Amino acid sequence: MGLSLGLMGGGGSILTVPMLAYLFGQDAVTATGLSLFIVGTTSAAGLFSHHRQGNIHWPTAAVFGASSMASVYAARHWLVPALPDPVWQGNGFTLSKDTTLLILFALAMLFSAVRMIRGKAPIPGAHPVKHGTLPLVAIGLGVGLLTGVLGAGGGFLIVPALVLLAGMDMKHAVGTSLLIITLNSFVGFMGDTSVQLADHTTILLPILALAILGIILGSRLATRTRNERLRPAFGWFILAMGAFIIVHELYTSAG
Repeated sequence: MGLSLGLMGGGGSILTVPMLAYLFGQDAVTATGLSLFIVGTTSAAGLFSHHRQGNIHWPTAAVFGASSMASVYAARHWLVPALPDPVWQGNGFTLSKDTTLLILFALAMLFSAVRMIRGKAPIPGAHPVKHGTLPLVAIGLGVGLLTGVLGAGGGFLIVPALVLLAGMDMKHAVGTSLLIITLNSFVGFMGDTSVQLADHTTILLPILALAILGIILGSRLATRTRNERLRPAFGWFILAMGAFIIVHELYTSAG
C-alpha cells in the first residue's frame, strides 16, 4: 500500500479496506474509517520526500483540497451514519449496510483497475491544457464524497485530474495528490463518530509501520521507475480483488 502511494500517488485504500475487512474481520464502516487514518498517516509520511523534491504545488492543493475536505467531512459525519441497515431486503435477499459499502468500494476498484490496465493515466512528458478552477472544485467535491463514503483516498482520480485540469506533470501530480489525500483522509476520519483508534492499536501499529516504510521507499523509487510498467500489473491485481469482493458479498447476502 505504501509503495503504491509513493510511486503512483494513489491506490493505498484499494488495498487497505479489503485487508481490514477480510484479514482482520472488521465491519465495513470500521474498515473504511480505519483506512482513512492509515492512508492519511502514510501519505503524510511520504510528503517530506516529495516536498524536498519540489513536487507539491501548494496553490492547486489549496483549491482542490478545500472543496474535497468539505464534502468528505459531510459524507463521513452525516451521510454514512444515515444509511439504513439493511439497505434493501426482499425475496430472500438482504443487502446490508456493510455489504453495500464493500460493493461500492469494489466498483471503485474496478474503475481504477480498468484505467490502470488500459494505460489511460497521464504519463510524464505530456503537455495538457490548463483549465479553470471550477472543474478542479467540482472534481474535488466528488473525490471528497468518494473518500468519505468508501474510505478511499481518491488518488486514482486526483492524479489524472491534476494533470488534465491543472496542467501538471506526473511527478508534481503525485506529490500534490499525497497532500490532498492526507488532508481528506484526516478530515474524513475526524468526521467519523463510530471508530475509536484506542480499540484497534494492535492492528494499526504494525500496518502503519510497514506502510510508512513502503511509502518512503516508493517516493524514492518514483524518481527512477517508469510508472507505466507497474500500472498494468497493479491494475490486474486490483481487478481480481474487486471482482472477488463483489462475488463474495453478493453470495453471502443471497445465502
